Amino acid sequence: MLQVYGCFVTQHDLRLVVLAAAVCAFASYTAVNLVHHVRAGEGQASHHRFWLPVAAIASGFGIWSTHFIAMLAFQPGLPSGYNITLTLLSLAAAIVLTGVGLAIGISRIGHGRAIGGAVVGGGIAAMHYTGMAAFEIAGRIEWDPALVAASIVLGAVLGAAALEIGLGAGTLRRKILGAAVLTLAICSHHFTAMGAAVIVPDPTIVVSPLALPAEWLSIGVALVSATIILLALGGLAFDLRNRREAAMANRMRELADAAVEGLIVCDDETIVAANRSFRDLAGADGEAAVGRPFATFFPEPGIAGRLAVTAGRPLEAAMLTPGGETIPVELIRHMVTYAGRPHQVIAVRDLRDRKKAEQQIHFLAHHDALTALPNRTSFNRKLELELAAHRLSGRCFAVIFLDLDRFKEINDLFGHLAGDAVLQFVASRVKDVLGADQMVARLGGDEFAVIAPNLGAPTEAGGIAEKILGALEQPDASLPAGVTIGTSMGIAIYPYDADDRSTLLSYADAALYEAKAEGRGVFRFFEAAMGSHLRERRQIEHDLRQAIPRGELSLAFQPQARLDSEEVLGFEVLLRWRHGTRGDMSPATFIQVAEECGVILQLGEWVLRAACAEAASWRQPLAIAVNISRVQLYNGNLPQLIKDVLASTGLAPHRLELEVTETALIKDFDRALATLQQIKALGVKLAMDDFGTGYSSLSNLRAFPFDKIKIDQSFVRAVDSNAQSATIVRAIVGLAKGLDLPVLAEGVETSGELKFLCREDCNEAQGYFLGRPGPIGQFRYLVDQEGGDAKVAWAPHLRVVSFNAG
Repeated sequence: MLQVYGCFVTQHDLRLVVLAAAVCAFASYTAVNLVHHVRAGEGQASHHRFWLPVAAIASGFGIWSTHFIAMLAFQPGLPSGYNITLTLLSLAAAIVLTGVGLAIGISRIGHGRAIGGAVVGGGIAAMHYTGMAAFEIAGRIEWDPALVAASIVLGAVLGAAALEIGLGAGTLRRKILGAAVLTLAICSHHFTAMGAAVIVPDPTIVVSPLALPAEWLSIGVALVSATIILLALGGLAFDLRNRREAAMANRMRELADAAVEGLIVCDDETIVAANRSFRDLAGADGEAAVGRPFATFFPEPGIAGRLAVTAGRPLEAAMLTPGGETIPVELIRHMVTYAGRPHQVIAVRDLRDRKKAEQQIHFLAHHDALTALPNRTSFNRKLELELAAHRLSGRCFAVIFLDLDRFKEINDLFGHLAGDAVLQFVASRVKDVLGADQMVARLGGDEFAVIAPNLGAPTEAGGIAEKILGALEQPDASLPAGVTIGTSMGIAIYPYDADDRSTLLSYADAALYEAKAEGRGVFRFFEAAMGSHLRERRQIEHDLRQAIPRGELSLAFQPQARLDSEEVLGFEVLLRWRHGTRGDMSPATFIQVAEECGVILQLGEWVLRAACAEAASWRQPLAIAVNISRVQLYNGNLPQLIKDVLASTGLAPHRLELEVTETALIKDFDRALATLQQIKALGVKLAMDDFGTGYSSLSNLRAFPFDKIKIDQSFVRAVDSNAQSATIVRAIVGLAKGLDLPVLAEGVETSGELKFLCREDCNEAQGYFLGRPGPIGQFRYLVDQEGGDAKVAWAPHLRVVSFNAG
């Protein structure tokens, strides 16, 4: 070490040594910086071919310049010169070996930076000892083997450390530190190697006249140093440009990473960039997408060609993730200039949510959302397929219509959530008893339908219906306590009943209607007579909906009279329908149909408005009684409707009397009570109609705000000769007196009945004996007479004379 130190201090011009070190440091930084440009262009062969030699030249020039500047600083005190050939060979060795080392350093082989740095160290040694071979002097050079070996090891170790540090990251700090270590590697090798050389003067040795003088060598060194400076400036310019491009690329990458859709940039069919969304979509291996072929993620044959054809337009494809998952995606391709060359930018849109939504939409389009059963559309498609298949096979199949019994009452009593639970329960139970080729669908509301194909005989359909009835009878904990489920079913058989879709469905509906009419909870096969009944009912329903617009409805008025004062108190209005072609229709025929199909709401409103408007026009303030059906009672807006009608017609509320049957009250006690209390608050009177039939209960009289009791005509008929009827009427009249409620007897048709009612102190009566229902014109003398009361003339023997004028 002292020998090296002595050589360094006593035999060198320290000013030139400092210059050599400065040139070495400058060249080292230039080389490291240029190598980073090589790495930045990874994947671009032309970029690599250009910048790697430039970096090798900068590094080789730096090593060579350092050596020969230091040699110029060396002052052996003897004549000397430099062999031109070996001098140039030393420069070539420095460039080539350094280039090889740098190429290894940026490669992907294991420990490439350390190995490449060691090769660079070898290049330093090769250059130095070749340069020393080019040194001609009037003497012999003797070498210390230990220091020679030490110089080579120092160059290799420090060279490996320099590339490991300088090429590890692209930060300025790492570049400077790597360049400093490389400078140390070059300088330490040189001066250690110089310390290993001992020059022994020998007068017999003469320097060749062709040897290059030190003055000329200094010019070459200056030229090489200038080249290094130019390379450094070029590297700086490119560094600044790359920094700007990197900043722009970072901004673009941030924008790309902010995109919801995946974005990849492809050079031909190789992925060179990918945003965060694509990496996330590709899964755990998404970070390794760059450098992979496009087909790695999109292996479908011909996909690249189809993308080129559909440029700018979406193309659906399947994306294969490294984990083996296939993801439906949509690809959109555009051409852009990237890194100075044309590239493909492909947007990758994840279609999983859209596909899932499409599947859900498709499911909802063909299934019922509540029960998940096929809907009417799916049922009709299945039915068409079965019709076509059975025409070829000649076998029979059944269509079974199911309708839940009193389902509306379940909704009204227990709420719609309970109703939904019932529908889901029915769907599950019916589905469980059906075979794999049989289908149950929900057509709407509480209507279900079953298709049972490939039956050996029509009776097999009855077996299916019995299984369904049995399944629905089994209790279930998911249903509210007290809920019982029954169903009626109608069955039509192909081809025995019908061989086309519409007729088959119509006949199954007709059989269902008969099953409900016969007591519910049963099933019926279609019979020929059922078709005419169903058509008749549907025709009535259709015509009834047109009755109001066509002006076919009218009101009949039947007087109600007090028995003690012989005065008419008012009239009960009765609805009449004169059909355009059938003539007068019996209320018994169309009222039930109206209630079942819901038309009763429109009819009831029309009756209420017409009756109140008529009564409001009378001079006599007589009462008007209007019947309210249970459908109207539970509709919810009845109190508001009555309020609106009274306001629009101007009728005094106390003149309107609404008649409600007890049967209508039991459906939902609390709801009915609340509705009647709201009506009562308007000042309207309430009468319990048909008392004594159905669900007569004293609690109803106590709970509900009734103003009158009407005895059903079935008890009044022959009351003067039937002891049981007489007892019942006496009990009702006595009960009403105890409750301080007036009693009206309906259906008085004989003088004997009238005498009995008078003797029992019945308050009021109506019936054919007192006056038949008719147009209000028949009673103008009662409703429009000036002053006084509307009196009825009574004979001494209690016979009604007449309600007619004259």
